[in-house]
Amino acid sequence: MPWVTDIHPTTEELNACVQCGLCLPVCPTFRLTGRETASPRGRLHAMSAVHQGLVEVDEAFASILDFCLGCRACEPVCPGLVPYGRALEGARAEIVEQVPGRGNRRRWLLGAGLGSRSLMGAATTAVSLAQRLGLTRLAPGRLRRLASGMRKLSARPPATVGHTGGSGDAGTIALLAGCIQDQWFGGVNHTAIELLERAGHRVTVPVTQTCCGALAAHDGKAAEARRLAERNVRALGSADLVVATAAGCSAHLIGYGHWADGGQAMASKTVDVTVAVARAIEEGRLPRLRGTRGPIAVQDPCHLRHGQRVVDEPRMILRAAGYEVVEIDDAALCCGAAGIYTVLQPEASERLGNQKAAQVRSTGVSRVSSANPGCEMQLRSHLGSDYVVRHPIEWYAMAVDEEFAG
Repeated sequence: MPWVTDIHPTTEELNACVQCGLCLPVCPTFRLTGRETASPRGRLHAMSAVHQGLVEVDEAFASILDFCLGCRACEPVCPGLVPYGRALEGARAEIVEQVPGRGNRRRWLLGAGLGSRSLMGAATTAVSLAQRLGLTRLAPGRLRRLASGMRKLSARPPATVGHTGGSGDAGTIALLAGCIQDQWFGGVNHTAIELLERAGHRVTVPVTQTCCGALAAHDGKAAEARRLAERNVRALGSADLVVATAAGCSAHLIGYGHWADGGQAMASKTVDVTVAVARAIEEGRLPRLRGTRGPIAVQDPCHLRHGQRVVDEPRMILRAAGYEVVEIDDAALCCGAAGIYTVLQPEASERLGNQKAAQVRSTGVSRVSSANPGCEMQLRSHLGSDYVVRHPIEWYAMAVDEEFAG
């Protein structure tokens, strides 16, 4: 067997692909290039060739998989129900183990780096200082683009880790703070806590939690992904419900079944915050507002729409706040953010970001809803300062504050 890890793509997963080609029209990288090797079908064929011992796990194999965004748009349209995202993670883990020297610095960053609140705090302080001094304008082109998509950071953002509050009448929620989310998008976490507690939940943000491990898993860093998952199962798993405020994080938590003992039990009671808030609105524990507040364009993060099949909830939240929902892309193609794809594949990421920005501009709407931090940064960096991009629960909370303040 050419595989060396215990999470490699299995015979059942690979044989489920019937090579029908229904994935081709929904694959962003195939649409960019027209290359078979840039499609899910082509990548699965390459994995099968390794599985059968026809080719080795080498740089050529790695380059085929590196170009994949991991957006999982292929999964909803697949008649064979191929778990493409899981197979991709397994194949990338093989690359890390079998191709010498690949991603050693990334392995540290995606494991120990993002999992350390002190290191993330130091990075946040440095970026905040650079923003205030205008130094981000001096960064190299690729980093300057990334910096332009960031929110304005506080040197010491008010963290949510350690928070506990709320009545608990509707049950206890353990909130995943997120490594980047709490530091750079803390407003989303604070809004989530406010809304969920208003809906009757007791919300706890355990100090023993860590990074969800999504970026490590997507990059093939299986050992780091397991370590982080095991810690989070211990920290979050006893709550009635586990909620994450970033779509990429909630999608990964829902896939914890093969990453940690007890992971499946926790995954079964994990939801994205848009699901939790929409549920509270539907049950009357959060208000539907009366006024009309104009249009908002909705961007679907891949790991929310394709990974979790969550489509209606963000729209229901916005409509409950009195906004008009404006669609920008029926196919919900990836915006090109895809974790660290912007750094690893800058040209493809740039083209996809420009396409998504053009879709927003074509609506004539300047307010945008996105439920994932990477997508928000990508949108903001390609749309510019004339557009306002916020999480759907932030748009909702603003409307609630406006209505009840009046």
